[in-house]
Amino acid sequence: MADLTSDFVTVLSQAAAAYRGEKATRPSAEILVNALLEAEKTAKQQRLNYGFESLIGKWRLCFATGTKKVRKRGGIVLGKGLYVPKFVAIHISFSANLEQGLGKGEIGNQVELFPLLLKLTGPIQYMGKKNLLAFDFNNMLISLFGRILYNQKIRSGKVESEDFYSQPIAKLPFFAFFIVTEDFIAARGRGGGLALWVREK
Repeated sequence: MADLTSDFVTVLSQAAAAYRGEKATRPSAEILVNALLEAEKTAKQQRLNYGFESLIGKWRLCFATGTKKVRKRGGIVLGKGLYVPKFVAIHISFSANLEQGLGKGEIGNQVELFPLLLKLTGPIQYMGKKNLLAFDFNNMLISLFGRILYNQKIRSGKVESEDFYSQPIAKLPFFAFFIVTEDFIAARGRGGGLALWVREK
């Protein structure tokens, strides 16, 4: 568990509270990115482990950085980051499937810009020692004013769902979680960007 009295935890808690509309001052994007980087560094130094069960639930994307490639160094630099506008609801959800085994289940990723809803779902596998959650999307649902227009299997270009659990993680998209609390979670995606989600209450 992360030390919940740390400065970076205070900043992240403030951002989550402000995003929910509670009386809290919203930290600037720069301060929030620094807090996320500090949380990630602390998780690595202290080798923090989070159980899969602590991720289960529905989370709303609050903040994301994105990345930009730098030619000279051949590396990836974080973008400035931005708070997701309130009129766009982006949710991620995780559920367990005990029949498939420990740390296995389903991911849901949905974007709602009323009256339109787009939802992708697929299998997940959680590797607790590294706090890595690998996933793949294999179903897409589109609805308008609550009426389903499309609900079909899709080929994400990655793997068939039956083969998903036998794939090496290097071939799959994943999130590397570095802080998980009751109120918010944060991770670095495979592409290098950082994201902060708040629990949907």
